[in-house]
Amino acid sequence: MATVTFQFEDTSIPPKTVTGKFLDLSILELTEEHDVHLNHNCGGVCACSTCHIYVEKGDEFLEEISDKEEDFIDRAINPRLESRLACQCVILEEDADVTVIIPNQKGIIGHEH
Repeated sequence: MATVTFQFEDTSIPPKTVTGKFLDLSILELTEEHDVHLNHNCGGVCACSTCHIYVEKGDEFLEEISDKEEDFIDRAINPRLESRLACQCVILEEDADVTVIIPNQKGIIGHEH
């Protein structure tokens, strides 16, 4: 059973932890399935940077970052070393334990679940 914890830069939103069988699902897919607000424009195909997140814990349980993803992260608001695109963070292990921080969504224009 995998565990994914969503924390938010916007501290008015409480953290949310979800557990389940998430093998081969992306963090973006989990946000949609569990009603976690994360803007996204391209439909999860690594063609924009609106689903930018910070992986605080559990990067080893996620698909490795690609050159294309790195290029789009450079275009994100406030990128950091732990920046990823949620659409590209595919869970690779059944017992994954991942914590992500969702940047403040107020300045990002995009589709939300």
